Amino acid sequence: MSRKTIVFTGGGSAGHVTPNIAIMNELDPNEWDIKYIGSKKGIEKELVTNLKIPYYGISSGKLRRYIDKENIVDMFRVLKGCIGARAILKKLKPNLVFSKGGFVSVPVIIAASTLKIPIFIHESDMTPGLANKISQRFATKIFTSFEEAKRYFPSNRTTVIGSPIRKELLNGSATKGLHFLQFNHFKPILTIMGGSLGAKKINETVRESLNSLTKTYQIVHICGKDNLDPNFENQIGYKQFEYIHDELPDVLAATNVVITRGGSNAIFEFLALKIPMLIIPLTKNQSRGDQILNAHAFVEKGYGFMLEEEELTSDSVLTELERVQNSREEFIASMEGTNQGDALKILVKEISSVK
Repeated sequence: MSRKTIVFTGGGSAGHVTPNIAIMNELDPNEWDIKYIGSKKGIEKELVTNLKIPYYGISSGKLRRYIDKENIVDMFRVLKGCIGARAILKKLKPNLVFSKGGFVSVPVIIAASTLKIPIFIHESDMTPGLANKISQRFATKIFTSFEEAKRYFPSNRTTVIGSPIRKELLNGSATKGLHFLQFNHFKPILTIMGGSLGAKKINETVRESLNSLTKTYQIVHICGKDNLDPNFENQIGYKQFEYIHDELPDVLAATNVVITRGGSNAIFEFLALKIPMLIIPLTKNQSRGDQILNAHAFVEKGYGFMLEEEELTSDSVLTELERVQNSREEFIASMEGTNQGDALKILVKEISSVK
């Protein structure tokens, strides 16, 4: 029996790629030939090529909600991306295109629709990003992480499933994590993850607060590309990394509390791992406000606390972390009632049903 072909797309940040990776890892290689279309220089290229999956780069422009002269240039980039994606798809003849959003996905979705290729999209946030707002009209099926997101899409094509979690994240070893970090069992481990692109204000505040933080915690600081600070290379009880790949499941297994942005994929992963969170979402000046909505939803459900970046100081981060630690047992109890394994199973089943 010949294998079916699936093309994944999505990029711009790791949040648009890691759910795709979770799905790709679960598909039977005897049944599926997996390809990826992304931007020529985005983070998705590095993450996907590391998995030895064939990668096709296309031109892509940024999608903006405001007037900017760059919009004209980017319209041509998107058009060029559509032409490039269509040529790739005609050659690959996939049975399905699966999109996780991000501006690079739009040319791929439009090209797939002109070729009558079935399209699945997944929206992680409580409100859809501009890419998925455009893509939804072409989608065969739409999946969302949040119940609240369903109202933005056609109800007859939309299913709420949660977020697909990478299975390897759920199988980490705390002992291996401690060994990798060269940390001990005596102090709790605080992990800071500002997203794949880093988080300048969080990075700066954490480093300003290190003398106080290391009295209570051993600290893992995943600070993003080019954000390592040589001044803290030998700080006791503090380890900084641009990004952690293979060892991340073990590091998270050893983690007691996390500081995170409000990106949906990240917070759903911490929910699945039952790690209490201090969520510091991107501000409305930096984003469309989706992370703030995600954070509020998780606070209301009892999974952590939120600290707005405008309120972020050395004092406030220490105060809020203490609150998280004091509420730790309640947060874990709230998290116990959720089942985060279903989204991945549902998506794999839906994909497998495609002829």
